[in-house]
Amino acid sequence: MQEGLFKALGKSSQGFEMSSDRRNGSHRVSLRGEMDMAVTDAVDREVRLAEASDASSIVLDLNRLEFMDASGIHLLLNLDSRSRSNGGRLRITRATHPQVRRVFELTGVDELLPFVD
Repeated sequence: MQEGLFKALGKSSQGFEMSSDRRNGSHRVSLRGEMDMAVTDAVDREVRLAEASDASSIVLDLNRLEFMDASGIHLLLNLDSRSRSNGGRLRITRATHPQVRRVFELTGVDELLPFVD
Protein backbone atom coordinates (compact mmCIF):
# COMPACT_ATOMS: atom_id res chain seq x y z
CA MET A 1 0.00 0.00 0.00
CA GLN A 2 1.38 3.40 -0.90
CA GLU A 3 1.94 6.05 1.72
CA GLY A 4 -1.20 8.01 2.58
CA LEU A 5 -3.60 5.60 0.90
CA PHE A 6 -6.77 4.39 2.57
CA LYS A 7 -8.32 1.02 1.87
CA ALA A 8 -11.87 0.29 2.99
CA LEU A 9 -12.06 -3.44 3.43
CA GLY A 10 -15.78 -3.77 3.63
CA LYS A 11 -18.63 -4.52 5.92
CA SER A 12 -19.88 -7.95 6.90
CA SER A 13 -23.47 -8.95 7.46
CA GLN A 14 -22.73 -9.07 11.21
CA GLY A 15 -22.09 -5.32 11.33
CA PHE A 16 -18.30 -5.51 11.26
CA GLU A 17 -16.23 -3.03 9.28
CA MET A 18 -12.49 -2.85 8.75
CA SER A 19 -10.36 -0.22 7.07
CA SER A 20 -6.64 0.14 6.57
CA ASP A 21 -4.45 3.12 5.83
CA ARG A 22 -0.81 4.12 5.84
CA ARG A 23 0.51 7.55 6.77
CA ASN A 24 3.95 8.78 7.79
CA GLY A 25 5.33 5.24 7.98
CA SER A 26 2.57 3.99 10.29
CA HIS A 27 0.05 1.39 9.16
CA ARG A 28 -3.36 1.63 10.87
CA VAL A 29 -5.98 -1.11 10.78
CA SER A 30 -9.28 0.19 12.18
CA LEU A 31 -12.10 -2.06 13.36
CA ARG A 32 -15.74 -1.14 13.91
CA GLY A 33 -18.71 -3.12 15.15
CA GLU A 34 -18.52 -6.73 16.25
CA MET A 35 -15.38 -8.87 16.06
CA ASP A 36 -16.07 -12.57 16.41
CA MET A 37 -14.87 -15.84 14.90
CA ALA A 38 -16.43 -14.98 11.54
CA VAL A 39 -14.06 -12.05 10.97
CA THR A 40 -10.85 -12.79 12.89
CA ASP A 41 -9.19 -14.42 9.85
CA ALA A 42 -9.76 -11.27 7.81
CA VAL A 43 -8.26 -9.11 10.57
CA ASP A 44 -5.28 -11.45 10.84
CA ARG A 45 -4.70 -11.28 7.06
CA GLU A 46 -4.75 -7.49 7.08
CA VAL A 47 -2.30 -7.26 9.98
CA ARG A 48 -0.02 -9.76 8.21
CA LEU A 49 0.03 -7.45 5.18
CA ALA A 50 1.09 -4.60 7.44
CA GLU A 51 3.75 -6.80 9.07
CA ALA A 52 5.17 -7.67 5.65
CA SER A 53 5.53 -3.97 4.82
CA ASP A 54 8.22 -1.54 5.89
CA ALA A 55 5.85 0.29 8.24
CA SER A 56 7.66 1.59 11.31
CA SER A 57 4.59 0.95 13.45
CA ILE A 58 1.35 -0.98 13.16
CA VAL A 59 -1.67 0.36 15.01
CA LEU A 60 -4.72 -1.83 15.55
CA ASP A 61 -7.48 0.68 16.29
CA LEU A 62 -10.24 -0.79 18.45
CA ASN A 63 -11.75 2.58 19.36
CA ARG A 64 -15.03 1.86 17.55
CA LEU A 65 -15.29 -1.84 18.38
CA GLU A 66 -18.56 -2.66 20.16
CA PHE A 67 -18.23 -6.40 20.79
CA MET A 68 -15.45 -8.98 20.99
CA ASP A 69 -15.64 -12.66 21.85
CA ALA A 70 -12.94 -15.12 22.92
CA SER A 71 -11.74 -15.56 19.33
CA GLY A 72 -10.93 -11.84 19.23
CA ILE A 73 -8.94 -12.07 22.46
CA HIS A 74 -7.09 -15.09 21.08
CA LEU A 75 -6.27 -13.16 17.90
CA LEU A 76 -4.95 -10.15 19.84
CA LEU A 77 -2.69 -12.37 21.92
CA ASN A 78 -1.36 -14.05 18.76
CA LEU A 79 -0.77 -10.68 17.07
CA ASP A 80 1.13 -9.47 20.13
CA SER A 81 3.26 -12.62 20.21
CA ARG A 82 4.09 -12.27 16.52
CA SER A 83 4.92 -8.61 16.99
CA ARG A 84 7.29 -9.29 19.88
CA SER A 85 9.25 -11.68 17.67
CA ASN A 86 9.17 -9.26 14.74
CA GLY A 87 10.40 -5.91 16.05
CA GLY A 88 7.56 -5.04 18.43
CA ARG A 89 5.81 -2.68 16.01
CA LEU A 90 2.23 -3.44 17.12
CA ARG A 91 0.30 -0.96 19.23
CA ILE A 92 -3.39 -1.30 20.08
CA THR A 93 -5.73 1.59 20.80
CA ARG A 94 -8.11 0.89 23.63
CA ALA A 95 -11.75 0.24 22.88
CA THR A 96 -14.09 2.84 24.31
CA HIS A 97 -17.17 0.61 24.40
CA PRO A 98 -17.78 -0.64 27.98
CA GLN A 99 -18.50 -4.25 26.89
CA VAL A 100 -15.16 -4.58 25.12
CA ARG A 101 -13.26 -2.92 27.94
CA ARG A 102 -14.92 -5.32 30.40
CA VAL A 103 -13.81 -8.34 28.32
CA PHE A 104 -10.23 -7.05 28.48
CA GLU A 105 -10.46 -6.59 32.25
CA LEU A 106 -12.07 -9.99 32.91
CA THR A 107 -9.49 -11.86 30.83
CA GLY A 108 -6.54 -9.85 32.13
CA VAL A 109 -5.32 -8.90 28.67
CA ASP A 110 -5.62 -5.23 29.58
CA GLU A 111 -2.36 -5.78 31.50
CA LEU A 112 -0.65 -7.83 28.77
CA LEU A 113 -1.22 -6.13 25.44
CA PRO A 114 0.65 -3.06 24.11
CA PHE A 115 -2.17 -0.55 24.50
CA VAL A 116 -1.77 3.11 23.68
CA ASP A 117 -4.18 5.82 24.73
